[in-house]
Amino acid sequence: MSFSYSPPPDPPEVIHADHEILVVSKPAGLLSVPGRGEDKADCAIERLRGAFPTILLVHRLDQDTSGVMIFGLTPHAQRNLSKQFEDRKTKKAYVARVAGRLEPKTGTVDLPLIVDWPNRPRQKVDHAEGKPALTEWRVIRAGDDETRVRLFPLTGRSHQLRVHMAETGHAILGDPLYAAGAAADFPRLMLHAESLRIKHPDSGVQMTFTAPVPF
Repeated sequence: MSFSYSPPPDPPEVIHADHEILVVSKPAGLLSVPGRGEDKADCAIERLRGAFPTILLVHRLDQDTSGVMIFGLTPHAQRNLSKQFEDRKTKKAYVARVAGRLEPKTGTVDLPLIVDWPNRPRQKVDHAEGKPALTEWRVIRAGDDETRVRLFPLTGRSHQLRVHMAETGHAILGDPLYAAGAAADFPRLMLHAESLRIKHPDSGVQMTFTAPVPF
């Protein structure tokens, strides 16, 4: 299947900007950073560079995921924020729509993940070689066909939420890699980074940023 990158025209919406940090809401379909090849040069960080020339990457969101993303505007902020992510000092919450009725109301997925090399960018569960990955969930609203759920990744593995939900038998709707059949047939991946809590790299004050769920 040939992949055609056609990102949305809207730029990331600025949620907060100060002398150290920039927080935006990234639209679904837009790469966080440039991909391989000139056709994938358009991305969130490049669209923001004109207004914020000192912008520096701290973390990424999958192309298909929308929501809160933070950048550093100084090397100090980038180092400080990167360490907060590394040390799991940040608190992230996502909202997803998943296939079927997810039960019980709360739960935890603890499955180690590793890249599935022959099928990149897919990731897979690997109990021998995988890196620890932990996700908590809290059901918002459950129906027979789908469930709206809030997901809390306690680690930051690639595709973690997508693989973990698929492994529970409740793939995220619209997931082109891990959902099958009717669950894959949605206009976008139903996964949104709703909120992010960090300590400001300059003041140390705890701040929480949110972006409304678009689905």
